[in-house]
Amino acid sequence: MARPMTHAHTALVLIDLQRWIVDRPWQPMGGAAVADACGRLREHFAAADSALVVLVRHVQADGADGGLAAAANRPVPGFAVRADEYAVVKHGLDAFEGTGLHERLRRAAIMEVVLAGLATAYGVEATAATAVRLGYEVTVVSDASASESDAQHHEALDRLVALGVRVRTVDSLVGS
Repeated sequence: MARPMTHAHTALVLIDLQRWIVDRPWQPMGGAAVADACGRLREHFAAADSALVVLVRHVQADGADGGLAAAANRPVPGFAVRADEYAVVKHGLDAFEGTGLHERLRRAAIMEVVLAGLATAYGVEATAATAVRLGYEVTVVSDASASESDAQHHEALDRLVALGVRVRTVDSLVGS
């Protein structure tokens, strides 16, 4: 049985909340609704002094998308990195691949990661699967993530549950 979540050893990892990604059509909820849900999670975890908040952004390694400064690659409003947060820039689906995220989490004594963002069947799933392989307890927030279709979203969640990932809602984590 999994231990109860304690913020002292938990990191909230918010994936790909940047303009060009959030603005795409997502299901079962739109990108703006996902960003709002992620904002609720962020505020909750930020209020817990011992929790770590990680904001992940995707840019192409070759700079063909204009890099971090390109308007489309900027975070949606409200998701600039704060002084007490950790920023990760990734070049593929997985926030752990080549980013130093695992090392940063280990230094902070993180044992559990809570994942949300876009897209469930891409960045969220790839990052969650790696986190499981690395030995973290993993939670994906189902109503703070979305995919290209409702079916794709739920299939990704089912695959993650089969790996041992917990699926929770925003309200179950932050309260109503």
